[in-house]
Amino acid sequence: MRPPVPFGVRGAENSGVDTALRPAVPPLPALVRHPENRTDAAQEFVTRMRAAAPDFAAAADAETAVVREVVPPARHRRSRCRVVLRFAGGTEDDVTFLGPVSRTSSSAERAFDLQIQTWLANGRGSEGDWLVPDDEAPGGVAVDVSAWSSVARTAG
Repeated sequence: MRPPVPFGVRGAENSGVDTALRPAVPPLPALVRHPENRTDAAQEFVTRMRAAAPDFAAAADAETAVVREVVPPARHRRSRCRVVLRFAGGTEDDVTFLGPVSRTSSSAERAFDLQIQTWLANGRGSEGDWLVPDDEAPGGVAVDVSAWSSVARTAG
């Protein structure tokens, strides 16, 4: 039995608030803490491609380069990188590159930025089987650097 509440003192049960009608507060999910040294492969890919912008500009002999879009590779899609190069005189070249399809971190995936740099340094050819239709690319054409690399290897 509960002790009596002294006159003039209101306990929680006598405060005029019906706690039975309050909605139950769901428990908060536990915080998930990731180890500090763990990195997300997709984010690492995007960071590496964005950091390569000055290398892209140097390879193309452009004043600047901006990586506008990066899509990491996955099991169901190819990697892609959209680069805008700005040359002396203010002219710009907006190029979309397609890389390999991969779910794991492969050497081809890691070489995507190097393949782009090599293509840019070798004159940016405007004809070849490596130019593929792409609805999302400016001008409707993208550079398949994987196909270009294999053609360049067989020719060289």
